Amino acid sequence: MATTTPEFLGTGRRKTSVARVRLANGSGKITVNGRAFDHYFPMETLRATATQPLTLTGTTAKLDVKVNVKGGGPSGQAGAVSHGIARALLEFDASLRPTLKQGGVLTRDPRMKERKKYGQPGARKRFQFSKR
Repeated sequence: MATTTPEFLGTGRRKTSVARVRLANGSGKITVNGRAFDHYFPMETLRATATQPLTLTGTTAKLDVKVNVKGGGPSGQAGAVSHGIARALLEFDASLRPTLKQGGVLTRDPRMKERKKYGQPGARKRFQFSKR
């Protein structure tokens, strides 16, 4: 039976996006939903957001990252991937916590779209009021 390298798991969330991240020792290859990282996130800003924890800790070339992400849009997904990588890095090496905390990548961004309420046209908007 072949020995497998240990994998470190992390779940990241932002808005309605959920990313399940697996880190393993390797050469720095990143795949998202079975696709190449550059193809999944074509914009440089999204790629920078997603890989921020790896850049902060200097582990970009040491670890292979596999991500399954669903829900939300590209920006929310990039944020979820970043959060997931940060959490997985903590499992990989707990001494990275101060660096990740300083970079602000461990904090879950709780901002979400507020739901529409019944009896009104939107989440906060009200129908026009008339006294008569």
